[in-house]
Amino acid sequence: MVIIDTLQKVRETEGDTYSYARDYDIIAGLKAFADRTGICLILVHHTRKQKSDDNFDRISGTNGLLGAADGAFIMYKSKRTDSDATIEVSGRDQPDRKFTISRNRETLCWDLKGEQSPNYAEPPEPVLETIGNFINVDDPAWEGTATELIEKLELDIKPNTLSLKLNVNAGKLYNLYFVKYSNKRTHKAKLIQFRYDADHPIVIFPGQHPKTALYPNFAT
Repeated sequence: MVIIDTLQKVRETEGDTYSYARDYDIIAGLKAFADRTGICLILVHHTRKQKSDDNFDRISGTNGLLGAADGAFIMYKSKRTDSDATIEVSGRDQPDRKFTISRNRETLCWDLKGEQSPNYAEPPEPVLETIGNFINVDDPAWEGTATELIEKLELDIKPNTLSLKLNVNAGKLYNLYFVKYSNKRTHKAKLIQFRYDADHPIVIFPGQHPKTALYPNFAT
């Protein structure tokens, strides 16, 4: 992870006025660098003093800064002298969240007090759900190419997109459906491998049908 404190130290200086295009270009260039090198890049930037109904509008500059970034955190206090503060999170691939933190006067660190975010249920991912129904206790393993998997499960997706989705969501596939994903390359093709983890810890919540613990998509 690389932290740039502050953004102003690395951006081109062209006066005190900035256009949307200029703001977008500077963040897009930094994002391209982060994507190319595989790092997490955090930019520290200032906010305006003026209040707004949307706190992210308080980010100094134009909407081009937030438009090119993957996400943003904004931290603010009701009064400058307050020990409590709020952090709001917004981004492309995550739900909006809001946290309350408090400055510990002894350690001089910020302690998490709680979350004020609304209840959020992430929508199911159709591809993962289909794989979760395909690999289970009765059919615990499968190996083949992305093209073969698409044909077998009748998925409407391209092979390279499927491989990318599996790489990104391997943890979610296991956490939700107990299916371990891996891949290997042979001299002929790149193979996808699935294995159902029969030894995963099973937690049955009050009122939950026991089969739901074994088959996450089982409907009572």
